[in-house]
Amino acid sequence: MSAPKPSSRTGSRAAGQPTGSRSPGKSHRRFLLPFQGEALSPPPVWLMRQAGRYLPEYRATRDEAGSFLDLCYSPRHATEVTLQPIRRYGFDAAILFADILVVPDALGQKVTFEAGEGPKLEPIRTAADLARLDPAKTGGKFSLICETVERLRGELPDETALIGFCGAPWTVATYMVQGEGSSDQAEARLWAYRDPQGFQKLIDTLVETSIDYLDRQVKAGADALQIFDTWAGTLPDNEFDKWVVAPTKAIVAALKERHPEVPIIGFPRGAGGAALWYVDETGVDGIGCDTAMPPYMMSEAFEDEDVVVQGNLDPLLLVAGGDALDERVDEILELMEGRRFIFNLGHGIVPQTPPENVARLVHRVRGE
Repeated sequence: MSAPKPSSRTGSRAAGQPTGSRSPGKSHRRFLLPFQGEALSPPPVWLMRQAGRYLPEYRATRDEAGSFLDLCYSPRHATEVTLQPIRRYGFDAAILFADILVVPDALGQKVTFEAGEGPKLEPIRTAADLARLDPAKTGGKFSLICETVERLRGELPDETALIGFCGAPWTVATYMVQGEGSSDQAEARLWAYRDPQGFQKLIDTLVETSIDYLDRQVKAGADALQIFDTWAGTLPDNEFDKWVVAPTKAIVAALKERHPEVPIIGFPRGAGGAALWYVDETGVDGIGCDTAMPPYMMSEAFEDEDVVVQGNLDPLLLVAGGDALDERVDEILELMEGRRFIFNLGHGIVPQTPPENVARLVHRVRGE
């Protein structure tokens, strides 16, 4: 990516003001306290993909549910797999179990998940393809996801925060256009270059649908939200502004108007130095940092920003375990001491992770 633009933090929050919280008083949910201005030691901890294939109980529930999408749309099963890592490790936050491709599926695009191959979608590449998407028909599937949120808020320990989420419009669009995951997101990038107005229509649809989806999650009981932009780092600076920053800013602004007390974390994976620009422009309350961002940069780059920092342990260290894991955890904690910080990974837990290494991580973070 090109060098980021200079910081010009003049957004919706004045510097030094605490970011969003569920109520004016201090929360009893530890995860939310950094968003209310507190630097905690030890910091809150949760992990991306903390519910997943590395847990034997997840695999059993997945087999019982049927297909992956059946699992996502079954409030009973999705609630169960969301709770599994909370029971094992006592994380400070649970994250709703779903998938970023629930949104295109709810819009009417054909989405399947094939074992060993990942998601497959019927590609959206023309105006006729776009016309098949129908935001008015998302309610049924979104209602199933929100039933899971309601169940979770009733079954989670009271001190455990609940995070809702969606994929960012750019990242979701890359799957919708490519028809599957890809290493370079070429089809979406080419459409954006060749027909920016047509591509903008797809992004606008995703913005409005994502606002509705996240709004429903908050009303169902989510305490905080995260927007996953997994492929943000594939774009040059001008396209980053257009397809990553602008859509995220629109989503954040709409949700802040409806739910000013609910923190929103952005995760622009691969953004590098542009992460500071992303924070300045989008108005997010928290920034998720990926593995490539050195911890000293996490500590220093956002020092003057009114933002909670989250990240950024390499998920493969959870596979390796041992002294290498301990040493890196300690290094991150030392560098982030005194900051409003949430301990997390730089990306999601990988399937081959030994569950005992996750327990080791949590104990290390908490000094137990």
